[in-house]
Parts: sequence; C-alpha cells; structure tokens
Amino acid sequence: MNLLFLGTSAGVPTKSRNVFGVALRESKGKGWYLIDCGEGTQHQVLNTKLSLNALKAILITHVHGDHCYGLPGLLASAAMSGREAPLTIVAPTGIKAWLDATFEATQLSLPFDVKFVVSDELPNVEFERITVTTYRLSHRASSYAYGFTERKVESALDVDKLAQKGIPRGPLWGQLKQGTDIEFAGERLKSSDFLISKHKPRKVVIAGDNDQPDLLSEACAGAQVLVHEATYTETMDEKARDFGHSYAKQVAAFAESVQLPNLVLTHFSPRYQPNPHASPSIEDIRKEAQSVYSGTLYLARDFLELTLSKLGDVTEVE
Repeated sequence: MNLLFLGTSAGVPTKSRNVFGVALRESKGKGWYLIDCGEGTQHQVLNTKLSLNALKAILITHVHGDHCYGLPGLLASAAMSGREAPLTIVAPTGIKAWLDATFEATQLSLPFDVKFVVSDELPNVEFERITVTTYRLSHRASSYAYGFTERKVESALDVDKLAQKGIPRGPLWGQLKQGTDIEFAGERLKSSDFLISKHKPRKVVIAGDNDQPDLLSEACAGAQVLVHEATYTETMDEKARDFGHSYAKQVAAFAESVQLPNLVLTHFSPRYQPNPHASPSIEDIRKEAQSVYSGTLYLARDFLELTLSKLGDVTEVE
C-alpha cells in the first residue's frame, strides 16, 4: 500500500499546500482510492502518475468545503477523459444532495454509474483487494474515519491440517490455496481454515477532522498507520476545541497510548510556516508530537509518498 498526499493544508490553500486530499494506492496494479477531494485536487492528480480511469472509490470524510469542493470538477474530468467503469462514492448523505443539485444546475451527465454509499450508516465496503470500514469521529459536522484493510494476504497451505483431514493433494489443495471453499467427505470446508498468512493484513486508518482522537481506539486495532489532522499546536488548544480540531500533542499522545507504530500528521493550519526558522512553523508541530510519541512520525507535505511494506514498515518513496 502507498499513501500519496495531494493536499495537506487546513481550510484554505497556501502557496505550497493544497487543501486536503489523500490517495491510497493498492499494492498491485494501478488501482487507487481518493480520501477527500478539496478544491484543486484534480490539478494535484495531474502532477502524479494516478489515472482517473483507475480510481476505485472516492471517500469523503465530511461536508466541509476544504474536503469536498473539488469533487464535481474531478468527476466531470473523469467523464471527459473517457471513464466508463462504475465508481463508488462513500460520503455523508449531504454530499449526495449537493452533487445531485450541482449536476442538475450545470447539466452534467456522467457516462459511468456512481454507487453512493452513505457513511452516516457506518458501512463496511468490500473491494477486490481492500475492505473499507467506517468509524464515527467528533467535529462540528458529522465526520468519519476510514480504515483500509488488505483482503488478499499472501498465504501458504497448512499441510499438516490438510493431512489430518485426509484431503488428498491435487485440485482441492489448489482451490483452497486460491481462497475457494470446498466440499469434501460431505463437509463444507472453508479455505481460511487451511491457510497460513505470511504477514499480517496491512491496515491504514485515515481520519477526517476530529477533536477526540480517543474515538479511534477501535479503528487503530491492528493498524500499522494512522493519518490524522494536527491543525494546531497545544498553544492553540482553545481554538482547536472551538473549531472541532486536534492539536499535535493530543494526537501523538493517543498514538503512543495505543502503541501505534506509524503516525502521519497532516491538515496543518496556514499559520504554521514551512520554514523551520519561522514562528510558528511546521517544525513546532513536529517537536510537540515527538515529545510524547516514540513511534515513526511523518509530517505530510504535498506529494509526499509513503509505502507500507508487508512487514508493517513505512518508508518514504524518493
């Protein structure tokens, strides 16, 4: 799995940061998922190798504009680029009403089917290689986190267990290895009972705006990476509470409490300058998080790409 950050600013864009958007690429092939679509996201995509024709789904965390205003334009561009494959959109119900009104007002007709899944119902959505789970957060508007869990983990047959069941070598072994359940000796046997995974399923959690990181305890169980907003530092904690956001130390302390191995902070207020010698700066966010977190920490920047290995290690793609 790869994470490619398309926008890392909160509220408004800056000269070096677009508003929020993250691409999650599958480990094989060109398939990818877009989490949030702030204004200008399609322009950011043009500066990458991502193709709108290979996009599997768009997942919107909440209705605020810096997370969704780029959505109609991106869909229109996908249509004009010749996309015909169906597209899944997982989002709060308000997004569907807004899109329907926009399509009608601008006479936009898409040549591909859109399957809309309402995130307010906390759905689990299964794709070929990934299962997406929805978690409720705390913000001024209904906001959600999405957990992306690898479905098809490389595995080996449990030969001893097959022998105990008396299943002969041959086609039945092959079917089990491919993940297909079989009938044997009048019994229905599940392939999962005869497979030994070579590594834990990779899991990434990407959260929308949220002022209570502790709400992600369940979501982060088994996860190797959490992507979470750190809009402010602790000196701005009152403003963070007023606007339903988190500050760096708050998120990092949560990540430490659940022993999360990798934390990526993003969605920074424009008040934090990229120059580490300026004040306040992004470096202030880093120092604050590192003061309470012992895992691997990344501060996202536009076009930063991270890869999550089968062993759960995160490294930057050069």
